[in-house]
Amino acid sequence: MPGRGNCPDCGSAELVEDSHYSQNQLVCSDCGCVVTEGVLTTTFSDEGNLREVTYSRSTGENEQVSRSQQRGLRRVRDLCRVLQLPPTFEDTAIAYYQQAYQHAGIRTARLQKKEVLVGCCVLITCRQRNWPLTMGTICTLLYADLDVFSGTYMQIVKLLGLDVPSLCLLDLVKTYCSSFKLFEASPSVPAKYVEDKEKMLSRTLQLVELADETWLVTGRHPLPVITAATFLAWQSLRPSDRLTCSLARFCKLANVDLPYPASSRLQELLTVLLRMAEQLAWLQVLKLDKRSVVKHIGDLLQHRHMLVRKAFRDGTAEMDPGEELQGQGQGQGPEEEDVGSSSLELPVVKRPASPALLLPPCMLKPPKRVCPTPPVSTVTGDEDISDSEIEQYLRTPQEVRDFQKAQAARQATQSVPNPP
Repeated sequence: MPGRGNCPDCGSAELVEDSHYSQNQLVCSDCGCVVTEGVLTTTFSDEGNLREVTYSRSTGENEQVSRSQQRGLRRVRDLCRVLQLPPTFEDTAIAYYQQAYQHAGIRTARLQKKEVLVGCCVLITCRQRNWPLTMGTICTLLYADLDVFSGTYMQIVKLLGLDVPSLCLLDLVKTYCSSFKLFEASPSVPAKYVEDKEKMLSRTLQLVELADETWLVTGRHPLPVITAATFLAWQSLRPSDRLTCSLARFCKLANVDLPYPASSRLQELLTVLLRMAEQLAWLQVLKLDKRSVVKHIGDLLQHRHMLVRKAFRDGTAEMDPGEELQGQGQGQGPEEEDVGSSSLELPVVKRPASPALLLPPCMLKPPKRVCPTPPVSTVTGDEDISDSEIEQYLRTPQEVRDFQKAQAARQATQSVPNPP
């Protein structure tokens, strides 16, 4: 348009008026550059005094969000939608992200930490609302390193002063078991493998509680333990048809991933069940193993608390008669000891043994630590010592004088010419 000038960016003369938020602006129609902007007021005092303030001087310009923060906010929204979280969760996670981003340590952090910050804000929101979500799940979705994620998570909780409750294991069991495709008949799941959801969930909860009481959950990722407990619950409900099914095939039928440590957690659970079975009289004669004990999981769980207490805190051990006599003979005279030892033939006596300790598996079977090999010393003692170094070994004035005499004699010997 004539009389308006040219665009400072592209040099075009096609300048048009555009209304942006009820403010007239002169915009280049070719490149979109705003050549001149309208005026607006930001406070009641400005409006009362009829002071016009341009947009560049208003608070809107100062509160612009950086590209990095915008990208992070988008990723928070995307992650909440992938997890199908309620809208209120999304708003809370965004608020936490904005609060964390105001700290200089977060704004200047590396890109990897900013990417992890997205998952930390979502996880904190879910934990505060008792939504069952694990740290490992978010790390899988974000392709994040677990160590970096956990460190950033603790930093954000401390930085923002948040009160985050621990994960409710029972809620996680309910959510995780609901994803198993074993509750309805389908072409991929035979009828003998279909199970009632409520029965399976109830027994799985009891097995997970047992694992928690026996230190199998503490300090470990919960999903492998839940997978092993679900497998045992599923087998025990119809053992005649399901004992031949392996854990890998079970996970394939249920359409869930098999966590790597789940096989180890399964063996640990079976070991605990065998210890409990030894305390029931009608199971002691059956000589159960890790395969047959699955048939009696219902009975073991019915008396769980009593059996765990007896298996890990009670017991009997055989005592040598000599040890029994020694214990009973304390405080007795030598005559009484001689009479008792010569005239009595004592049988093997049973006494209560020391309680069997219920310890975490990491303490029962600690990992082997490789001791570093000490470097091989090549010092033989015949090495030459320089004159500058030998001064470090001289301690008394007499040693210094003897060393000086030896040096002088050596120099005198070297100065005497050899005979022809």
